[in-house]
Amino acid sequence: MKKTLLVLLLAHLVSFSQNEIDYDILYPDRSVLIKYHNDFTKNHYPNRIAEFKKNPLSSMGIVFLGNSITEEGGDWGTKINMDGVSNRGISGDTTDGILERLNEVFFFKPKAIFILIGLNDLWSFHNDLGVPSINYIENNIIKIIKAINNGSPETMVFVQSILPTRNAFFVSHINKINNFLKRNKNKYDFEFIDLYSSFVDSKGLIKFDLTYDDAHLNDKGYAVWVENLREIISLLN
Repeated sequence: MKKTLLVLLLAHLVSFSQNEIDYDILYPDRSVLIKYHNDFTKNHYPNRIAEFKKNPLSSMGIVFLGNSITEEGGDWGTKINMDGVSNRGISGDTTDGILERLNEVFFFKPKAIFILIGLNDLWSFHNDLGVPSINYIENNIIKIIKAINNGSPETMVFVQSILPTRNAFFVSHINKINNFLKRNKNKYDFEFIDLYSSFVDSKGLIKFDLTYDDAHLNDKGYAVWVENLREIISLLN
């Protein structure tokens, strides 16, 4: 069914001339409600989608896909010193939100995509706000990987480990998901990037000097992130 929908989507798009492509079909409608989004993200998500429409992905470019930790990275092209890099982070986004906004990836077929997602799902799970289980989050991340593999098979998919926070109640769950991803990197078509080890202290929490609020990164935190990607980025240039 998903492959059929993708074929119909692409057929619709190519029926337009290059200057008449209806890019709106690549993005979720403003009225779409994403499961487990909080009140802030219900408003922020469609606003970010509107920004994405105005700045489409670069064909064969690089995409950073995720939540607020990715969004707050700002100009990722400057950070990694590459052209054609797009920030597709949305504050508060969840794995379900990512699944709803992959059509532009299928259409523009970037060279590589760097995914960091799951922390907001964990917040929802911990606070009994909807996400039913850790297994649900793991399965959704695999769904994202499979969807990109099917919709844009030439795109290299890099899944980055969920970062630690200063909240001890997240420690075991973050480790469980990261270990799940690491174990399954050969079963599914993606590369796993272990950011976690560079950010975590001896108690399983994010190092004090890498965050400004116990979860989000400061400039030093982003520098550590970029350093972890340096070798991969050099191969993509």
